[in-house]
Amino acid sequence: QVQLVESGGGSVQAGGSLRLSCAPIGRFLEIREMGFYRQPPGKARELVAVIPKSGATQYSDSVQGRFTISRGDVTVYLHMNDLKPEDTAVYYCKMVFAFSDTTETSDFWGQGAQVTVSS
Repeated sequence: QVQLVESGGGSVQAGGSLRLSCAPIGRFLEIREMGFYRQPPGKARELVAVIPKSGATQYSDSVQGRFTISRGDVTVYLHMNDLKPEDTAVYYCKMVFAFSDTTETSDFWGQGAQVTVSS
């Protein structure tokens, strides 16, 4: 079993910056994809950015040009610049793991980190 541990987040004024990070605890063979999603108050969870092991990084239109996702060997980071009040949400990391040398994968989610942007 794998557990994802998120850190970062907090409260800032509009125009400010924050960074989120997420790392797994546990045993696995490979991380196929890393990403961040967010859930604004009263709304559904939505994709923010994903970075696959190979392939193109994907961003939502609302954060393109302001947020940057990056990854190390097992850690994923979300650098958030020029934050806006509409970015206020709980941010969740998600990783797609392979536990054997097959096409089978499993998704795991972090505990969530609150980001609050005031105007």
